[in-house]
Amino acid sequence: MLRLYGALIGLSLIWGLSFVFMKWLLPPAGVWGIVFLRCIAGAIILLPVLVWRRREIKGRLPWKALIVVGIFNCGLAWGLIPLSETVIDSTTASILNATTPIWTGLIGFILFSYRLTSRQWIGILIGFFGILMLMDFQFGQLFGKNFIGIGTMLAAAICYGLAGQLTKRFLSEIGVLVITTSTLLTGALVGLIGMLLTEPFKLDLLLDPLPFFAVIGLGCFGSGLGQLIYFYINKNGSPELAATVTYLIPGSAIIWGYFLLEETITPNIIVGLLIIFAGVYLSSNKSKYKSANSPVVHQQD
Repeated sequence: MLRLYGALIGLSLIWGLSFVFMKWLLPPAGVWGIVFLRCIAGAIILLPVLVWRRREIKGRLPWKALIVVGIFNCGLAWGLIPLSETVIDSTTASILNATTPIWTGLIGFILFSYRLTSRQWIGILIGFFGILMLMDFQFGQLFGKNFIGIGTMLAAAICYGLAGQLTKRFLSEIGVLVITTSTLLTGALVGLIGMLLTEPFKLDLLLDPLPFFAVIGLGCFGSGLGQLIYFYINKNGSPELAATVTYLIPGSAIIWGYFLLEETITPNIIVGLLIIFAGVYLSSNKSKYKSANSPVVHQQD
């Protein structure tokens, strides 16, 4: 369990920085250019490893499930987030992203006869309270003038929740490396189609130091390494535990903002982070599945 929590913290640091990278990349790459670049960069890192370990792939792969997960987790979600950041700031985006565990649980309940324990629901509520602490209880930040920014971020969180449940349901026997590489390639295709329908990225601007560094960080670390860590948590823990990384991301994003953008860290941020950690601990309690023809089965930590 310590490894899972360590992976959770590491992933939050990587993905917290991703919101900064996306802000830097919006002018030269555009929304769908960001999707394509981060997916293809991550896939380039992982493909040689997958080829090297191809003998570990046994049996037929569930390509339909892999493609669907890739569309929701990489293609749509990763397009909706930078789209949101065209009208809202990265902090607001990361906070809205933290609704993912709630959507994950609701989707599991509605689609897969899945129910959360009382302890998990309490943990989710505590975690959300911690998010409000980070916001200094400024509820207006969630309801800006531009509904599209808020709505697209909530849609991205729903995509993450659905992808997490589909991964646990249909890809539990598939290796993390296969899942990650396949979903990244699917996301790259979605990004390419999006660029063809909208506008291509500006290659000359991408070669500037800051955007170039952002592509490397967002693609190789945020998409490649980050996706590996995410699916590792999802498979060895639970979809809910993996989704709770979004509770930690706002705190991580604020810390990165302090170092990179010289933003102030207030006492509310410190208290909020402590509350969030408590919520993550409680919401990672063992979960239960229940169907009409089978008894309740506990997931393995």
